[in-house]
Amino acid sequence: MNITILGTGNMAQGLATVLSKAGYAVTLGSRDAGKAKAPAGVKVEDIKTSAAKADVVFLAVPFTAVAEAVANAGGLAGKTVVDLTNPLTADYMGLTIGHDTSAAEEIQKLAPKAKVVKAFNTIFASLFQSGGKVGATPATVFVAGDDETAVKTVGDIASKAGFAVIQSGGLKVARYLEPVAGLNIALGYGKGLGTSIAPTWLRAA
Repeated sequence: MNITILGTGNMAQGLATVLSKAGYAVTLGSRDAGKAKAPAGVKVEDIKTSAAKADVVFLAVPFTAVAEAVANAGGLAGKTVVDLTNPLTADYMGLTIGHDTSAAEEIQKLAPKAKVVKAFNTIFASLFQSGGKVGATPATVFVAGDDETAVKTVGDIASKAGFAVIQSGGLKVARYLEPVAGLNIALGYGKGLGTSIAPTWLRAA
């Protein structure tokens, strides 16, 4: 399976690291592939080329940059597209959209022929670098989407990479998952708990 991650920032680099270690062929899609850096074993190509050959495309850019990334990628028709974004204000203390929509649903509108799945948006980049674990406990990846095959694919990727997976429902559930990411940021930075934290959901044995 070929995976492309659009973006070259901390989230993209960390995710590329953990997915590459899990045995996936990973490429970073960059606007300036000649200058972009990548972890060992990860390729860098321009956005359009990298997206075209991918089975699964991860959006690891700010939500404000998504429209440009989707356009540069050629629209992503037929692709499973994993949305990591959170539509947060500049001070990270609020959402720019919500209640009756979500970043994931807006991305589905931008790429109507893609199969958009919300996942990995509640995890700090540093946890990717540490192998997706909080101490010895696998971090939880909440997965939401309307296409059952795409949801299973993304869940399988997360499981193989060592995460605990919770299938969370349809794409509208992103309206809940995006505020959870905001809470995680508020606790990590605002309350000084650091970035080695991740929300989870406990179930009785």
